[in-house]
Amino acid sequence: MLKVNKQDALNYHSQEPAGKLEVVPTKPMSTQLDLALAYSPGVAEPCKAIAENPDDVYKYTAKGNLVAVISNGTAVLGLGNIGPAASKPVMEGKGVLFKKFAGIDCFDIEIDATDPDEFIRIVKSLEPTFGGINLEDIKAPECFRIETELREKMNIPLMHDDQHGTAIITSAALLNALEIVGKKIDEVKLVVSGAGAAAVSCLRLYLALGLNRDNVVVFDKDGVINAGRTDLAPIQMQFATSRTVTTLEEAMTGADVFLGLSAANVLPAGLLLLMADNPIVFALANPDPEVSYQLAMATRDDLVMATGRSDHPNQVNNVLGFPYIFRGALDVRATEINEAMKLAAVHALAELSKEPVPEMVNKAYGDNTLAFGRNYLIPKPLDPRLITSISPAVAKAAMESGVARLPIEDWTAYEDQLRARLGVNQKLMNRLTSAARANPKRVVFAEADNYKILKAAQILQDEGICTPILLGPQEKIETIARENSLDLEGCEIINILKQDAKRDDYAKLLYEKRQRRGMTLYEGRRLMRERNYYAAMMVETGEADACITGLTKDYGKSIIPSLQVIGTEDGVKRVSSMYIIQHKKGPYFFADTTVNINPTAEEMVEIIGLTARAVRFFDAVPRVAVISYSNFGSNAGPLPEKTRRATELAKARFPDLLIDGEMQANVALSPQLLQEHYGFSPLAEKGANTLIFPNVESGNIAYKVLQEISGTEVIGPVLMGMRKPVHILQLGASVRDIVNMAAIAVVDAQMGGKAL
Repeated sequence: MLKVNKQDALNYHSQEPAGKLEVVPTKPMSTQLDLALAYSPGVAEPCKAIAENPDDVYKYTAKGNLVAVISNGTAVLGLGNIGPAASKPVMEGKGVLFKKFAGIDCFDIEIDATDPDEFIRIVKSLEPTFGGINLEDIKAPECFRIETELREKMNIPLMHDDQHGTAIITSAALLNALEIVGKKIDEVKLVVSGAGAAAVSCLRLYLALGLNRDNVVVFDKDGVINAGRTDLAPIQMQFATSRTVTTLEEAMTGADVFLGLSAANVLPAGLLLLMADNPIVFALANPDPEVSYQLAMATRDDLVMATGRSDHPNQVNNVLGFPYIFRGALDVRATEINEAMKLAAVHALAELSKEPVPEMVNKAYGDNTLAFGRNYLIPKPLDPRLITSISPAVAKAAMESGVARLPIEDWTAYEDQLRARLGVNQKLMNRLTSAARANPKRVVFAEADNYKILKAAQILQDEGICTPILLGPQEKIETIARENSLDLEGCEIINILKQDAKRDDYAKLLYEKRQRRGMTLYEGRRLMRERNYYAAMMVETGEADACITGLTKDYGKSIIPSLQVIGTEDGVKRVSSMYIIQHKKGPYFFADTTVNINPTAEEMVEIIGLTARAVRFFDAVPRVAVISYSNFGSNAGPLPEKTRRATELAKARFPDLLIDGEMQANVALSPQLLQEHYGFSPLAEKGANTLIFPNVESGNIAYKVLQEISGTEVIGPVLMGMRKPVHILQLGASVRDIVNMAAIAVVDAQMGGKAL
């Protein structure tokens, strides 16, 4: 299970700017005219238009893509009634998930009101501002009344995700589980542990799918829910059983399905033996389920099981639902989220599970066996098809049920719009870290007597991305760790100056490699006292799988040891480097940015080949532009001539590669400019996503300017062409940079070091 350090969590939320969300203008604000258009006097025009036609609020404002995440903090996660202010980090987090997975903007609103009438009045008054309302963490039974009345009073999509998100995901999982074990929903006997908002909503949706109410027995902390109970709301009492069942043991006898939405370890494993053949158990209490996965699977080998945890198969995670449900509802301007839309989401999820799993998902989870079955009931959260499966299904259901105000006519174009909202970069590092976590490797860090390296090592160890090997003085490393409250348990620390025998063995190997390049055994022994040489030799001899260095030294000085010890891949004459620019439109790839100072046209061809292969490694299709200050011969000079020649040679060497040049950077990145002026270019349709620079000065300057002034995340430099995984950090890299590079190195190592 993923380990989260308390101080890390606090630091994550407190670092500037505090919190997880910010407001960013979507229009230019650089001139007096811009300001006049944005505010007075220009803003009066859309105001008048909306006053005349209220629906124009969707045309002239952000309302159509804006959801409010609203809570009063009365039932927050597993923390209970902690109040509205304390709930704010959770609501911000929900907003982040809306944006990340569906491109929906959010404001989180924490309301200091526990009286349902007051809460309803406040939320109803927000309708002019928002396109949708996501209610969150409101305790039962008040949440039932609040949602019901707000749905009746408001004309925008509204959903209490604690209820319906869980219901939708578990319904999809249940349908598929029943199909796998060959049972019918109207015949199965169901036992439920928990009678809160999620449990009630699950049951209501199961009934809509065909569950027989007479086959249901529900327990809460006070026992079985039957007609004699007087302490529950009517919405909970509708599931009171008339059977003479008083204990969980009695209810579990012959049961087909157990649904747990209650507390850890309330289901003794022995009771699983009382269930019918091929039982289905959804134990969804978090972080510890009603019965542990390992114990349950050891108790019965015919069990189909789901939990809320990511480290077991069949994780029930609400992020599979709410972003895409709201996306579909907003895109047709639905007046509500009704039962038809929820059921559409259920069936879309269930059907997606039966389709072949994309390779990028297999790679992200390090599992090539993912296929519809007992261990794959529902899709994985990082599946990029979720948005194009669920959102259109929800939108269609809204149209067919008569609650859509803006029907979609071109569904193909709509799916293209959904993909464009995200861009693949949203999930690029998620996929890589998930893939690394599935099969972690040993990564040696040559500069481990540095706080950033040690902090990154702790994160990498805690998240299971790799097994860090730390080179440096043990006392110094332990002092840094102690002073900064770092937990390095599981990390191996090696002081190379105390490894005389190993250093001598490594020196002899280095001497054998370099003796005809002027290397003496004495020199080899001297160099093996340097951590970069020692780290490289660990990778070369298989005692580590990858190496990370460069944090405290210039790039050139850091790369030489690895080149001398490990060398380049067979057939590669020179290594190259690439940066990934994470942009909202998708990732862009820049090469060469750090290694080759002024490559020839022929050397640029090798850079192009390595870069194209690396881009594919990151699950993107390379669209390559060779950059100059000239567009297809518009300017003369040695540099345009070189890039023109490199393009010609690359086209001949890589006939299947989408490449063109020479061209200016703005032209390469703009399909509009290409189509308007250079329609003959094969890049004209979509523009380039991969830029090959003519020299290191231009590439280095370009990525650093973007990094500092654009607010984009830059990952790299990714070293390409090495025989084994080695990556050289940029001087002064952040902890996040180090973690990202380590994840990339691990996945590279998983693929035998032949991916980059």
